[in-house]
Amino acid sequence: MRILIALNVAFLMFVFAYGNARAEVFSPTKFTLDNGLQVVVVSNHRSPVVMQMLWYRVGSIDEPQGKSGIAHLLEHLMFKGTASHPNGEFSKMVARNGGNENAFTSFDYTGYHQTVSADRLEMIMELEADRMNALVLNEADIETEIDVILEERRQRIGNNPSGKLRLKLGAELFPNGHPYGRPVIGWEGEIKSVTRSDILDFYKKYYVPSNAILVIVGDVEPEAVRKLANKYYGPINNAKTPPRPLLGMPDAPKSGEVIVRDARVGQPAWSLSVIAPSLGSSNAGRVAAFEVLAQVLGGGTTSRLYRALVIGDGKVVSAGAGYSSDPMGPGRFVFYASPKPGAKLDAIANDIEKELKKLIKNGLTSGELGRVKKRMLADAIYVRDSLKSSAWALGGALAAGHKISDVEEWPNNIKNINEADVISAAKQIFNEKRKVTAKLLPAQNNGKGG
Repeated sequence: MRILIALNVAFLMFVFAYGNARAEVFSPTKFTLDNGLQVVVVSNHRSPVVMQMLWYRVGSIDEPQGKSGIAHLLEHLMFKGTASHPNGEFSKMVARNGGNENAFTSFDYTGYHQTVSADRLEMIMELEADRMNALVLNEADIETEIDVILEERRQRIGNNPSGKLRLKLGAELFPNGHPYGRPVIGWEGEIKSVTRSDILDFYKKYYVPSNAILVIVGDVEPEAVRKLANKYYGPINNAKTPPRPLLGMPDAPKSGEVIVRDARVGQPAWSLSVIAPSLGSSNAGRVAAFEVLAQVLGGGTTSRLYRALVIGDGKVVSAGAGYSSDPMGPGRFVFYASPKPGAKLDAIANDIEKELKKLIKNGLTSGELGRVKKRMLADAIYVRDSLKSSAWALGGALAAGHKISDVEEWPNNIKNINEADVISAAKQIFNEKRKVTAKLLPAQNNGKGG
């Protein structure tokens, strides 16, 4: 079963970048083929391995009205085959050659990736280019994959209390038809209604060279990649893709709270999701302030929320904060906590609000900002050498409409954040009206929260 991801690429985009004085992290080689395909190459000779990632600038936000889930369905069907490589031969060839492969669909993009030994790069390029241009779609495969996805949906949402809560949270935080308010996997009735003609039209419209980014990372040289890319991807004819939807800020939620009660819930959970700027709606420097704020408040066991709620009054077993900056549209700033038996979720919410107010009123303690930034930059060192992190960061940035410089200049942006920037970000989160509380509770309270 393929991975369905509502990706939080923000972490993957940023965490590996660390403190060079100049704004180059990966120093990628970039070029564009005559048919519009963007190519990014990062040479990493630590091991004789290479990763190919092909990103398409299309996700669930691009789906026609009433056809939710079609982007994810096409992702599944891309593994069925072409005239040259039918019946799942793609995956079989990768496996026979000791490689691995997968794919993902998100709101903003869809991607396919393979990791093989460096001397098998030509093979996976030929395979991926073939299915960009010559996918075979038949009714039997479509019916099979619709059944697979409906079962996946039942497992992830229908039979999963956390999945149900995420679905309700998305619809409440992004109401009135906002594309981020519908699930990437789609609504059940609309998944069933998708036809072969719908899928073929979607494929021809969006799976074209100028709508794609090819990222190659590993034991390769840029010129060798250029030759192979021209050989296999270069001959594919291009087509003009429709403009992407405008993703403005959502309307204010109607209630600001969603609750799921289920007998299967053993550990209650609480979260507060707040609409925040993203790279799609703000500049990289402003975004960096929210990155630092998330670390100050909720980044690990030394963060303010952990010390106050877990170590301090002991109401919760875990607490923290996170921030998603990568979407084309609005980002999210999220607070979360899991209570101990008997703790009231509303009391936890008040405690978190107090910590945010305290930060705004009193500022940062001596040396706090420096320690947080140092940790952010230091933690990145080990991730930077990962082929997958490199490919995710660069490809994800471009596929979401951002720039490579948003990745490459991250260390300098973090270094330039001062206390006033962090306080300003905290005030924006505190005053934002577009926020939703989510509670996951047992079917009966039983003193476990509420």
